[in-house]
Amino acid sequence: MKIGHFIAKHKKLIAAICLLLLIPSVFGYVDTRINYDVLSYLPDSLETVSGQDIMVDEFGMGAFSMVIVEGMEPKEVVSLKEEMLKVDHVEDIVWYDNFVDISVPMEMIPDDLREAFNKGDATMMVVLFDDTTSSDDTMEAVSQLRKVVSKDCFISGMSGIVTDIKNLALQEMPIYVVIAATLSLLVLMGTMESFVVPFLFLFSIGAAILYNLGSNIFLGEISYITQALTAVLQLGVTMDYSIFLLNSYEENKKIYGADKEEAMAHAISKTFTSVLGSSVTTVAGFLALMFMTFALGRDIGIVMSKGVIIGVICCVTLLPSLILIFDKWIERTSHKPLIPDLSKISAFLTKHYRIFILLFICILPVAYYGNKHVEVYYNLDQSLPKDLDSSKANAKLDHSFHMNNIYIAMLDKNLSAKDKSSMMDDIDQVDGIKTALGIPSIVGAAIPDDMLPEQATEMLRSDKHELIFICSDYKSATDQVNHQIQEIGRIVKSYDKDAIIIGEAPLMKDLADVTNVDLANVNMVSILAIFIIIMLVFKSISLPVILVSVIEFAIFINMAIPYYSGIELPFVASIVIGTIQLGATVDYAILMTTRYQNERLAGVGKKEAIMIAHNTSMKSVLTSGLSLFAATFGVACYSRIDMIGSICTLLARGAVISTIVVLTVLPALFTVFDPLICKTTLAFRRKNNEV
Repeated sequence: MKIGHFIAKHKKLIAAICLLLLIPSVFGYVDTRINYDVLSYLPDSLETVSGQDIMVDEFGMGAFSMVIVEGMEPKEVVSLKEEMLKVDHVEDIVWYDNFVDISVPMEMIPDDLREAFNKGDATMMVVLFDDTTSSDDTMEAVSQLRKVVSKDCFISGMSGIVTDIKNLALQEMPIYVVIAATLSLLVLMGTMESFVVPFLFLFSIGAAILYNLGSNIFLGEISYITQALTAVLQLGVTMDYSIFLLNSYEENKKIYGADKEEAMAHAISKTFTSVLGSSVTTVAGFLALMFMTFALGRDIGIVMSKGVIIGVICCVTLLPSLILIFDKWIERTSHKPLIPDLSKISAFLTKHYRIFILLFICILPVAYYGNKHVEVYYNLDQSLPKDLDSSKANAKLDHSFHMNNIYIAMLDKNLSAKDKSSMMDDIDQVDGIKTALGIPSIVGAAIPDDMLPEQATEMLRSDKHELIFICSDYKSATDQVNHQIQEIGRIVKSYDKDAIIIGEAPLMKDLADVTNVDLANVNMVSILAIFIIIMLVFKSISLPVILVSVIEFAIFINMAIPYYSGIELPFVASIVIGTIQLGATVDYAILMTTRYQNERLAGVGKKEAIMIAHNTSMKSVLTSGLSLFAATFGVACYSRIDMIGSICTLLARGAVISTIVVLTVLPALFTVFDPLICKTTLAFRRKNNEV
């Protein structure tokens, strides 16, 4: 209460401090680096990741792109290559002139070398960068290369994809915030009883979002997915806290009359206690993501947990100050609520509980099956529009060279020429391999190493390792290429047990392997954490089972819809949606359960207690669900990045489904299991013992 009185008394000081804190937050937000490459979040312990580090250290290159040019004579290609080499951070460019002079007739060039770089009137070069795929320098180099090349040139590869993701995300992210804020404002206008309150809510939550984004400077960098989701999720998830404070303030004004500071002090105290318990489950849902070995989960988990905590702090500091400062304006712009009386609908829903129990039993197995079998994809360019430069380039690479990606085998340089040649022959026999390009394919096994062209050896050999470029006809993140990589790994390790397969396709294979394990672990951790929290809050064994089951049922329905609709989801969406929907919407169920428990403890009968709990909670649950829906639905419709759009679609739909399930299935389960709840809840047992 003392803190509440201090905030209420010094409202203008609190508001001024909060406004001043926005200044460092803006600087922190601007200076926080954004990572646009989700593959960089793979564990450092993976061979593919450590292999990339070795390439940077020993060969001075960490990423590469394929450049396809059409209708150019060899001399024109050489001229273009020279211009491209002038671009900062382009370490080297591999073309057949690295190995033989362009004056040599094509017919005299080894088949592997000729077919790797030429097809009809199309020519391919491999551009090697001196930094990693997602570094700022590499992305800037790709942008500069696009300016150098003509319209008949195409730059493909992961660096091109990451650059396009960055450019598209920078265009769209400000619009995400505008859409989410506008739709949330419309929801608040319809549910609040004053036209000023929605603007105060948005300002308070907006400040909390900016504090959160600004404080990310201490993390060094965050993912573009995290940045895109932070504003819309924090807006949707923490809106409840603001509504609770306002309702509590209005109730206390009836008690304390003209003493509005006293009313607000009590409202702050009550809100902090209630919201603290409510926010714990949301934070637990986000923190569960930190148990992922794929570090993107930790990134989202830390930022969103921090956002919820900051949202709670702003709800009991900045927002009360704003409400007191603008209280006269709130009263002047008050109006009748636009939401009609819901008591008849509430009575109908609680009376016909048998229908909802039957629907629950019938839908559950169907939804569970769909949830378990929903298809996901890992190919990052699949999440992008087809009219982007990288998408066009990847399509051109497939069309002109029947090649979808290139990856690298890194071997011990002391492996004999005979073994290397034999190994490359074995690689060429693997299904889907277009060609394997290395020193043996250029000169053959019979020529001694010291007679090889110096330009070729510098590019393909370091003091410790030697590289072989493997051209595959299979697309990344497919079962075909994953089996191919596994087979090639077996081959190269039979010649050199320390050999490493590096590149986009091997990384995506590891991505699938890692996230499949993460999905099961994260869901289990989030369910267990929230189960324990609910158990401690209600001191009951049965209530956490019922509440978690209700929200998990909603999640099953949400995830089953894409399965039965034949829609593939990006892998990130399938992992994070379960924990986020559980943590964000279980509060709806907790709100109703709290009132139900209080009524039963007060001696109210089962049916009446459920009806009171449902009727008093219905508007709040609807408002909370609509807030989360509004914050995410517009972004889902607008975003052209499927990685973001799919998550927002699932969150928007999940908010609606969770709201419906909580308002229909939860009271039905209370009706059926009331005797069990009374026997397995400590407060009820104590009351019975006292009686």
